[in-house]
Amino acid sequence: MACLGVFVGYFPVTTVSVSLPVIQQALDASTADLSWVSDAFVLPVAALILTAGVFGDVHGRKKVYQAGLGFCVAGAAVALSAQSIVQVWVGQALLGVGAAALLPMTLALISHVVPDPRERGKYIGLWTTSMMGSLAVGPLIAGVIVEHVAWRWIYLLPIPLSLLTMVIAAFVLEESRSHVARKLDWPGQITAAVAVVALVYGVIEGGATSFGDVRVVVASAVAVCSGAAFVVVERRSPSPMLDLTLFRSAAFTGSALVVMISFLGLIGFFFVLSLYLGMVQQLSTLEAGMRLLMVTVLPMVLGTAVGRLMRYLSPRVLITSGLVITALALFTLTNVGTDTSFGSLAWRLALLGLGLGLAFPCITATAVSSVPYQQAGMAAAGNNAFRQVGGALGPAILGALLTGKAVGTLPDHLAAAGLPGSTSGEVLRAVHADGLGAVAGLPLGEATGPALNALSQSFLDGLQLCLVVSGIVMLFGAAVAAVLLRPARTPKGGSSGTPVASGGGRAAGTGHGSPAATAVADSQ
Repeated sequence: MACLGVFVGYFPVTTVSVSLPVIQQALDASTADLSWVSDAFVLPVAALILTAGVFGDVHGRKKVYQAGLGFCVAGAAVALSAQSIVQVWVGQALLGVGAAALLPMTLALISHVVPDPRERGKYIGLWTTSMMGSLAVGPLIAGVIVEHVAWRWIYLLPIPLSLLTMVIAAFVLEESRSHVARKLDWPGQITAAVAVVALVYGVIEGGATSFGDVRVVVASAVAVCSGAAFVVVERRSPSPMLDLTLFRSAAFTGSALVVMISFLGLIGFFFVLSLYLGMVQQLSTLEAGMRLLMVTVLPMVLGTAVGRLMRYLSPRVLITSGLVITALALFTLTNVGTDTSFGSLAWRLALLGLGLGLAFPCITATAVSSVPYQQAGMAAAGNNAFRQVGGALGPAILGALLTGKAVGTLPDHLAAAGLPGSTSGEVLRAVHADGLGAVAGLPLGEATGPALNALSQSFLDGLQLCLVVSGIVMLFGAAVAAVLLRPARTPKGGSSGTPVASGGGRAAGTGHGSPAATAVADSQ
């Protein structure tokens, strides 16, 4: 049921990402509008995932799991009937609320049923496989749908899938709650949500207009003040949404930073890659989905194997090496062009998938195993919250970089194409008003081909910058993992692998040959 839940929760991510060019044309959306399509899903996840974890601990994980599936049904139904970009945002937001409820519950279910961290790594590997499987099949399903019917029908499948999972869960899931008394932390929830939304809004609008714009400055100030307020509130709360003492664990802190950094680069990369495949290479949604499959299939295949490998190799080794491989793959993509073949693109994307497949299962397992048993649910929710904050910032930051660089170099490419000043001016006005995708709809006559070619070249300039930034971000994540995820020493005399009975002390299950399960032993 944990695997089913995470599959449903992550299904909209790549299904929608690969359909962005089609959505842009159908609803006349700008690049900033498309950023909000992605972030309308990710923001509720980032803002609500910690609260969902507390709701599950207090009111029962089965209830929250079922409620998450209900929100997925509602969100898909709203987006399925969308007639405007705003309605797509609303549907995506409801889907994000559903994912926010599902993700911490799925990991909490695993921690509840498999208390031994050494054994738990295998099941978290299966959980990761299901997550990557959802990301893998999403583009293919979206491609087939868009090829034959309207793009809105990409939202149809989550409805019966969620309803079927609800029925199964009603019969097979048992109710569980935290053994530690917890209360809802509304001040923490409100300050965290305001901070995340203000931060992402500032980045997206700053990229679309100017970072000196009054709205952007105000949003940035609100994000800083709300973030500071969240820290103060959580330190004083008798039942904090996120216990800040978790960050005393170097392994938990390291895994949180690494997952946020890596998802910033990864989700941002998916965003710009889908635009490249649609706008530059002019591929259909199905053809784009086949290429994205190269990124997700290896992590899906490797998930279980890496879960077993964590029993023998340090998470620092696996995460650091995985992120370095991912960075190298991103750097190899910087020379792609308008006519890059499927084969030339495929091996680079497969290399990217290999790096992700090594790193991601270890990051989640390290976070969950780095704290006492009673705090595993909070640690899982906290790790997922950082993952989603990075995922929200990815499209916002890379979308802003892409647009800024492409618009900045477009005049030179238009001039190099030999277009007259009046035509170039018309193209530039359309881009400034409605985004890069507006050029395709301009009635330019014989100048249409050269104008689109100039647009493609400027887009490639922006893509190259995004890939370099993503690669540097991944290398920074690898450095954080190498420094903070120190291999734990096995305690003298070994350990029984029995979970601790109360908070504090050493993490549970620190047995021989299980560095992944003992990553926090020294730091605690």
